[in-house]
Amino acid sequence: MSSNDAAPKSRFLALHDYGMGGSWWWIQARSAREIIETFAWIEVVTDPETVARQEKDGELEEVDIDAPRMPPGLDSMRATRHAQRGRPGFGALADRDVVYLRRRWDEEDDEDPAVYLMEVSPDGRRIRQVELAEDGTAVKSGPDDWPFNPPIVDLFDPELVGLQIGRDEFEEQWARARQLDVGL
Repeated sequence: MSSNDAAPKSRFLALHDYGMGGSWWWIQARSAREIIETFAWIEVVTDPETVARQEKDGELEEVDIDAPRMPPGLDSMRATRHAQRGRPGFGALADRDVVYLRRRWDEEDDEDPAVYLMEVSPDGRRIRQVELAEDGTAVKSGPDDWPFNPPIVDLFDPELVGLQIGRDEFEEQWARARQLDVGL
């Protein structure tokens, strides 16, 4: 047992935001950091109004971070994080104010594969994005253009280290891209 294991636990509100909804839990842990290092795709919610609303509702499952079994959903997020932990690059981007990434999107059923340049906040949400199409066109967008903005990346994921680009590259593409036409 490490000295940290003896530290007292507190109750934290945790969320897995998947865009059109989310899964919520109360997690007993020694710190918010311990939660995000233990579970992939989880954020600790600190907004006082949200915390008060969830406390008043009283319907969320409460779990101890050290419990051997987790509720469905949380169990797979813990397994994902456990698998990532020993790999080079684990958590390397987690403490940055802003991260710039280049990510290819070419799902099998997608007729228009593209590369996305993303400016990402510490919680994994996009701040700005540039979509580079194969024909060379570039379209930029921001939070006002997206109906939802869930976390798009988990900054503890070691695979993201290889997708990192510099701010200058992002800004150059942002400057040349045309604004997304959301057409109402």
